[in-house]
Amino acid sequence: MIRGDTAVKSIALVFTGDEYADGGEVIRQTLAKHGTKASFFLTGRFYRNPAFGPLIKSLVKEGHYMGAHSDEHLLYCDWTKRDSLLVTQEQFSRDLRQNYARMAAFGVSQSDASYFLPPFEWYNQRIAEWTAQEGLQLVNFSPGTRSTADYTWPEMGKRYVNSEMVYRSIMAYEQQDPHGLNGFILLVHIGTDPRRTDKFYDRLNELLTELKRKGYQFVKINELL
Repeated sequence: MIRGDTAVKSIALVFTGDEYADGGEVIRQTLAKHGTKASFFLTGRFYRNPAFGPLIKSLVKEGHYMGAHSDEHLLYCDWTKRDSLLVTQEQFSRDLRQNYARMAAFGVSQSDASYFLPPFEWYNQRIAEWTAQEGLQLVNFSPGTRSTADYTWPEMGKRYVNSEMVYRSIMAYEQQDPHGLNGFILLVHIGTDPRRTDKFYDRLNELLTELKRKGYQFVKINELL
């Protein structure tokens, strides 16, 4: 599932995280300022990092949706031959269950978090089928904006997308799509490589303010779908 009801002016703001959490406190405080709940899909590596524990506990306490994003952030299938799997079903299941075991340490069970967002936001039909066999629903971001490129840094050359470009892409999509951002799953990263100093999460307050002014409400992924 990549989008909710396009007749409803609701957006699910989704954050994914693996090795970085530098934006965690900024994001948490900005969401609190706006009285907004979001959804966080984090790897097992993120959940078990002692440095991130206080942040995770705060997010849980404040009622955000906490989800799984693979234990070891596995690449499931080839970047160019998407139908070519790089993991077996046994590896997939073991990794996924380990992710939920890490979440249990924070009081989050699989029944609390039945939506699963795959690592690298990259999967194929077989992965979707295996996810369903685990009793979960695979979700991904709604395409059309550059929000997922907020992880890039200048040394990546043409692949680098600065925060102004990310922001403009979201607003341009909102203007151009007949349904605006209705039902949209908007994905941003909770932390990024230190080589990126222009952090998009620093513009989260501006983004929320403008989209709320346009009449959008922000809901958790389980409230959108």
